[in-house]
Amino acid sequence: MNQQNQAKNIWRKAEAICFDVDSTVIQDEAIDELAKFCGKGDEVEELTKEAMKGGMDFRQALALRLDLIRPSLAQVRNFILSSKQRLTPYVKELVHELHKREKEVYLVSGGFRSIIIPLAQELHIPTANVYANKIKFYYDGEYAGFDENQMTSRTGGKGAVVRNLKEKHGYETVVMVGDGITDWEASPPADLFIGFGGNAYRQEVKSKSKWYVTDFRDLINELRD
Repeated sequence: MNQQNQAKNIWRKAEAICFDVDSTVIQDEAIDELAKFCGKGDEVEELTKEAMKGGMDFRQALALRLDLIRPSLAQVRNFILSSKQRLTPYVKELVHELHKREKEVYLVSGGFRSIIIPLAQELHIPTANVYANKIKFYYDGEYAGFDENQMTSRTGGKGAVVRNLKEKHGYETVVMVGDGITDWEASPPADLFIGFGGNAYRQEVKSKSKWYVTDFRDLINELRD
């Protein structure tokens, strides 16, 4: 049996699926969009590209980008209200298919919880199933850093989330789906990494993937077969 067929078997039997969010569940990188909203788009986009290639420590990349943006609480709230996040085509149908088969779905992201929660609600994913970072603010609403206690705030954080889910719920088979190196690094402990290139094509991610898809319909069809 070749690698892709093995991957498809794991996909079908998995009890839990962890999705990256930026450039996977949604079409954009939310931190880049927030940066544009705050007038810091170009500088932050360059840093994001480096971080996605695995060119720097994740926490360092997150700190550098947030220090450039320095978003206030009011800016973050206005961004969430005025910037509708664009869901990737067929992700809603995919999550529905997974739920129909009683598979647990998680959103595991190096992005920000406050931006991801509305997406989770739209996809009918419980907010308790969202693992993401938290921006901190001073009492006057000014930017005060980010919560370094969140698992996804550091390199290897997505793997830590998967390990935690296995220990907590006793899952035997967990799949990670994402577009970046930080997603690939979560397997193991995830039993399979599926590379997704529908929004951002990264050759280094494709080359490391046992199964690489650019259309979520491929994952839906495999569940239905």
